[in-house]
Amino acid sequence: MTVSHETIYAHVYSREGRAAELARHLPDRRRQRRSRFARRPQGLVFPPERAIQNRPAWVKDRSVFGDWEGDLMIFRREHGLANVASLVERKTRYAVLFRNNDRSTRHLMDRLMTAIAALPQAARRSITFDRGIEFSGWRRLQNEIGTEAWFCDPQAPWQKGAVENFNKRARRYLPRETVVAEISDRSMVAICAQLNNTPRKCLGWQTPTEAFRTEIMNLR
Repeated sequence: MTVSHETIYAHVYSREGRAAELARHLPDRRRQRRSRFARRPQGLVFPPERAIQNRPAWVKDRSVFGDWEGDLMIFRREHGLANVASLVERKTRYAVLFRNNDRSTRHLMDRLMTAIAALPQAARRSITFDRGIEFSGWRRLQNEIGTEAWFCDPQAPWQKGAVENFNKRARRYLPRETVVAEISDRSMVAICAQLNNTPRKCLGWQTPTEAFRTEIMNLR
């Protein structure tokens, strides 16, 4: 016998299903189910007005400080759900790395905002992501810390080339077989510092740390 998912949900949210607390077994544990017509269409998770083509020109040409790119570095599944998030400021190539215990968007956005909230507003004006579902909580950035989000085209991660290039460098220290849960916060900071303190030709042989520090001082 074939039973549709709508029939299953109807039972879960029926009087008998609520009495048995069946909703606790669902991935999204609501006490009541929203109407099918009230659910957010998947296409609006990343609305057209947030597409990368609508970013201001200065973001594309790196002429203004404070625009970032963000990504997740994923590791072997058998080592658990832990992953590493990477952020790169486009003009200075300065990077931030931090660990996540899972890929939920709530957890990721919490950690991301903790990582950058102490910066001046002008130093965290926007972040460009790909369309991974882990970034679906992007609206919180604007609402809670005033940072805008932009999104690459589908299947086009190369459009955030700064963070993709940084990830390749970081993989020298964090290969895919790394057990992320065993890496200490101190080690993560040390890896990021090593990368930020390497001179870059695109910066006139300054290090990202030096370039970032100069830009921060210019904001004061």
